[in-house]
Order: sequence, then C-alpha cells, then structure tokens
Amino acid sequence: MSERGNLLPSRYDDPFVRQNLPPASCSPDCRFDLPHLQFPPDVNAAQHILQSGISAGGPDRTAIIDGHDRWSFRELDERSNQIAQVLIDDLGLKSGNRVLLRAPNAAMSAAIWFAILKAGGVAVVTVPLLRAGEVAAVVSKAKVSHAFCDVALADDMKRCAREDASLQHVVYFGGSGEDPADLENRSRLKPLGFNVFQPSRDDAALIGFTSGTTGAAKGTIHFHRDVLAVCECMPRHILKPTPADVFAGTPPFAFTFGLGGLLLFPVRYGATAVLTRDREPANLLALIERHRVTILFTAATGYRSLLAHLEDQDISCLRVCVSSGEHLPAAVSRDWQVRTGHLLTEVLGSTEMLHAFIGAAGDQIVPGSPGKIIPGYEARVVDEDFIDVADDVPGMLLVRGPTGCRYLDDPRQVDQVHDGWTITGDLVSRDRNGYFRFAGRRDDMIVSAGYNISPMEVEDALLCHDAVSECVVAGTPDPDRGHIVTAVVVAAHEAPGDELTADLQRHVKAHIAPYKYPRKIIFVESLPRTATGKILRRDILHHIGKKCLPDVQA
Repeated sequence: MSERGNLLPSRYDDPFVRQNLPPASCSPDCRFDLPHLQFPPDVNAAQHILQSGISAGGPDRTAIIDGHDRWSFRELDERSNQIAQVLIDDLGLKSGNRVLLRAPNAAMSAAIWFAILKAGGVAVVTVPLLRAGEVAAVVSKAKVSHAFCDVALADDMKRCAREDASLQHVVYFGGSGEDPADLENRSRLKPLGFNVFQPSRDDAALIGFTSGTTGAAKGTIHFHRDVLAVCECMPRHILKPTPADVFAGTPPFAFTFGLGGLLLFPVRYGATAVLTRDREPANLLALIERHRVTILFTAATGYRSLLAHLEDQDISCLRVCVSSGEHLPAAVSRDWQVRTGHLLTEVLGSTEMLHAFIGAAGDQIVPGSPGKIIPGYEARVVDEDFIDVADDVPGMLLVRGPTGCRYLDDPRQVDQVHDGWTITGDLVSRDRNGYFRFAGRRDDMIVSAGYNISPMEVEDALLCHDAVSECVVAGTPDPDRGHIVTAVVVAAHEAPGDELTADLQRHVKAHIAPYKYPRKIIFVESLPRTATGKILRRDILHHIGKKCLPDVQA
C-alpha cells in the first residue's frame, strides 16, 4: 500500500499546515506494507503511544525519572490531560494551532509534548540554546500561536512575544510556584481525565525544524501516523525494548533523534526514560550506573568522551548503545567494545524522515557501517542522473518508507524528493551484503559533536561585527568533535590576533546558539575567487593555515 499526496480529510479547524504542505508532484511516496504500520483513519499519536505503554508496563510502572522525581505512566497521562485542558479552557486552542515548547528535557516537558497533541495542537520544539532571533524565525515560519517555556529561558521568549503578533499566548513553568499564571498552578486544579482530540492520521502532529544550509530554517511536517510509524520500525528491529528497559542519553527533544530515543520509544514500549540536562561524561556515567540504564542514546562525540571516564564505573547494565547525528568512526566502536563488551549501534536518520531508517543490532553490527535498511524502508544509491550505481560505488542515498520529507511552504522541497523518494543529502556506498558506508554530505553542513551547523548562519553572525570584512566558514576535522567550526576571516581594520579572535567568538555566541561559534579562526589578507568574483570555498580548505590565501582565477 502506498500514499502520495492522497491524504485523508483533515479534522483540524486551523487549516494552516494542510494548506502549506508540498504539492503532490514533489511529495514523498509513503509505504505501509508491514502489518504493524496499519493505523486507523482517526488516531491521536500521543494517546496511542501512552496507552500502548500503559498496556505494556502497567499504569503504576515508572515512566520518567527526572532528578529526584519519578512519574508513573498514570501520572504522565494525567498531567498531560490537565495541561491539555489548560490549552483548551484557558488558552482557547483551536485544533491545528501550532504550539511551541521551549525547555530542556524534563518530566514536565514530556507531559507538555503529549498534552499538545492530545488537545489537537501541532508541537514545535526548539533547542534551549537558540537565541531570540532564531526562535523568532521558527515562530514566524510556523505561525505559532501558543507557547510553553521554561522560566530559565523567559528573556528570549518574551522578546519573541513582543515582536510577533501571531504568538498570542505564552505560559511559563519551572518557577518558584508563586505566580498563579504559571503552568503548574493553572493545571493543578484541572480534571485528571480529558476528552482527547481525534485527528486524521494524516493531520500534522509536529513540525521539526532543521538547521538548514541557507536562508530561513526548514520546517519538516510529520503526521500522527509518522510518529506512530517510527515507533514501530527502528525500536522494534534495532532496540527490541521491553518494560524492563531504562533509556537515557543526551540529545534534546528538539532533535527528532532525542524525541524518539528519550520519549516516544520508552513510553511506547512501557519502559522508563531517565531525563537529564547534564552532558558531563562522568555525571552521565554515574547516572547510568545509579539507574541501571540499559539503552543509551548519544552522538559519536559523546561516546569518545565517555571512553575517557570509564574507570571505576559499573555500566554493565547497558545492552544497546545508539549513536547518531554524526559519523561514528570504526575505531570508536571497537574501543567501546574492548572497554564495555558491546559494539556501538550506529543508526542513520534525518529530521526529514523523522527518525532512523538504517541500522544494525547485536551480531549484525559491522564497525564503520551504520548497518542495513530497517524493515519498513527501502533505499537506493544513485548517481547525479538518479541511475542506480553498482555495489561499493558511492552515490546519493534515496529512501522511501512510512515517513518522508514534507517541508512547510518551502521551495526547496523540489530538491528533496525525486519520484516519491526522499533525497537524504548523504553520499554512501552499499556492499553486496546490504551494508551501507557513509562517504560524506552533498551540502556543506558542518556536523560537530552531533549538532548540525550551517556555515552561512555563522558567516552572517561574523559579518555583523565591524572588524570583519569578509569570511568563509567550514568544518575542519577534529579528533574529539568529529569536526569543528572554522572561520577564515579577512579583518576590516583591527590587527588580527588572540584578542580579536576572542572578541569574535564572544560576538557569535551572543547572536546565535553558542555551540555554533567558530572554535578556530584563521586571519588572512584575502580570499580566493573565481573570475566572476565568487569565493572558492573548497579551495580555501586546501589553503587553511597559510598566512594569505592566493587569488584564484577559474
């Protein structure tokens, strides 16, 4: 069975998302061939996932551990019901309205996410590190009308609310409890039951924003059936979770890798999610030991950091360690196996596809390869003319399955889907046994410690500084982070040196998310250009470290 642009009628009162879907001609051809991918016409993913978890583990089993707090599945269900009632009664939510969640991973964040879907809203989650301008771009693009925000992030949220008229309601949580308008006080007296909104399975459940390479951020639309589908593919075949499992890790809910691995998957299978804001390796290892974590999610950089702190830590409880977000070197996986007895499970996915579509588990893991296509998905490796290449020949990776790329009102959609297949942007090869190997990216996106960073965005931030005349930003190899953001800068008037380097780094951190700042800055007298004046970005990488990059005619 397949679907391409032939959607069930929407149940939403607010038609914004449906009206801004890509046209059928460049929509993904989604396939639902497996029995566990058959979903009813009307289904609420939040309700379905929570009820599946309750059925699997029981209502009194621990669903979430957050610091000293432990929430049972019953408590998570009831608190999300109360927050959903706040959305309807206090905030006048119309079904289909977009609702922003701006907070770190926490029990309250989890309850809010489920509440948004239960009430008929479309969830939009942002990374806490984003600055006001970056959040404002998301709010504007998705026409967000409601927001829930941790009080620690209130300053940037208040700026957004002042500057964007579409953002009509902002509710804060996590404060002292003295403000009656805070979410905890608003929800406390609401009933524990709630009449959950029943959308079409083809109605949007969430909009996940990518970093993008140029221009405005891209919003990826995922339906309720998409959320359910990813819970039935990767975890079923790679993790094989049971209610006895305990999940933990570092990716935020704003990354779909983290949303699946640290919220949707554990809840769907009646397991426990341990949520933490602490990314320090020693503290993460202590958390794993204390809570007897069995399934861990982090990036390759995270595992490299953990390897340096394994002494005197009992993490024998771990049975599956999942890596994604950046290429996992075979040496890291082998070192992890030597130290822990387990190979790392690398999976390949994307925000556009919602979660992983390639992976391997157990004795099927081959270091240096993310694995094979996950059941439910298909893959092709093609050349620039979309002709399939031979085994072991690098090419563009195309993927098709129960999920696919749908950008929110974005002309770049035509470059992302070809004949129903999603173009992932990855360059890979596939051997005769079906194992894929990563060869790079088609674009210039920098992947550093699991974060996708747009060079253009960093360049824009640098060029706002009076001391920068010209600049080019690229990723350069780094043993700890995979790649680091490196800026090649032509200074306008100040003498280049350590003082200017530090000043530019502070400047970038103040304008965009701090993790995007250039860790290395190289000052040059000029940048190489073509005869037409275009900067030769790739040529710059070959000359990094030289005092002056020569002019190049081409």
